[in-house]
Amino acid sequence: MPVPAPDTPALPTFADVKRAAGRIAGTAHRTPVLTSRTADAMSGARLFFKAENLQRGGAFKFRGAYNAISALPEEVRRRGVIAFSSGNHAQAIALASRLLGVPAVIVMPEDAPQVKVEATRGYGAEVVSYDRYSQDREVLGREIAQARGLTLIPPYDHPDVIAGQGTLALELIEETGPLDMLVACLGGGGQLAGCALAASELSPGIAIYGVEPEAGDDGRRSFHEGRVVTIPVPRTIADGAQTTYLGALTFPIIRERVTDIVTVSDDELVETMRFFAARMKLVAEPTGCLAAAAVLHGKLDVAGKRVGIVISGGNVDIASFAHLVSPAA
Repeated sequence: MPVPAPDTPALPTFADVKRAAGRIAGTAHRTPVLTSRTADAMSGARLFFKAENLQRGGAFKFRGAYNAISALPEEVRRRGVIAFSSGNHAQAIALASRLLGVPAVIVMPEDAPQVKVEATRGYGAEVVSYDRYSQDREVLGREIAQARGLTLIPPYDHPDVIAGQGTLALELIEETGPLDMLVACLGGGGQLAGCALAASELSPGIAIYGVEPEAGDDGRRSFHEGRVVTIPVPRTIADGAQTTYLGALTFPIIRERVTDIVTVSDDELVETMRFFAARMKLVAEPTGCLAAAAVLHGKLDVAGKRVGIVISGGNVDIASFAHLVSPAA
C-alpha cells in the first residue's frame, strides 16, 4: 500500500496538464476521436472514442512518459531512468527515452506479453525480468535505481505522468465540446486521475467513471471505503490493470473528482475486442477495452448522453488477439 513520504510531491493540477500538453505537442500523436452509429444504437447515447491505441508506442502511456522524462533536468537525464511495467509504460518509457537520448532500464514481469517485451527492447531499453506473483516490482525497481544512480519513473503515481495522461481528455473535449460523461480505464489510476483533472475543468458538471476488471477491483473498493485497499495480483486478461492498489497521488484526485468506479468481466472485454475489430476495424488490447465494455454492456446509465470513452491501448500479441476474437474462443 502506498504510504505518502514526507517528500511526496504535491498533487498535479489542471495547470500541469496544460504544461504537459505543451511539452508533448508535436511528438505525441493527437489521436483521432472516433464514432460508431452501431455503438450509439447499442447504448442509446452519443459515444466519442478517444483512440489511444493509435498513439505512439501503441498506448496512452506515451503521453505521461514523455512528459515526465522531458521535465527532468539535463544532468538527471544523462544518468538514465528506470521504470517498472507490465508493458505499455515500459514501451512508452523506452520510446520516450530513445527520442530524448536517455538510457532506460525497464523492470517487466516474466509473463508480460512477448510483443510488449520485444517492443521495449526494440526501442533500445534494457529489460530486467521478475516474477510478478513472488517479487515486488517497486522494491526491485528502487534497488536498481539506487545501485545505478537512475531516476525512477513509476507507471502512474508521479505528478508529471498523471499530468501527461490528462492531455488525452484535454484533446478529447477540445474536439467534442462539453460532455455529459467521461469513462476511462483504471489500473493504478494515472489515466483516470489525469483525465479527471482535465475533464472537470473543461466540462463542468461532467460525470467521470473509472472501469477496472472484476478480478482486480481494488479501485472500486478503495473509492467506496475511503482508503487505499490492497489486493493480491489479479488474474485477468487485462494485463495493464493487474495493479494491486491505487497510488498516493492518484487516489485523492480520484476520490475528489470521480463519480464512481465499476467493473467488467474478462468475457465482456473479449466481446468488446470483437466489436472494435468487426465494427470499427480497430485492434484494442483487453485493458484498452475496459471503458468501452462498461458502456456497451450496460454497467453505466448513458442513455441520451454525450459520452467520451478512452480506448487506452492496442498492444496485444497478434496470435492472442486472433484467439480471443475468434467466435470459438
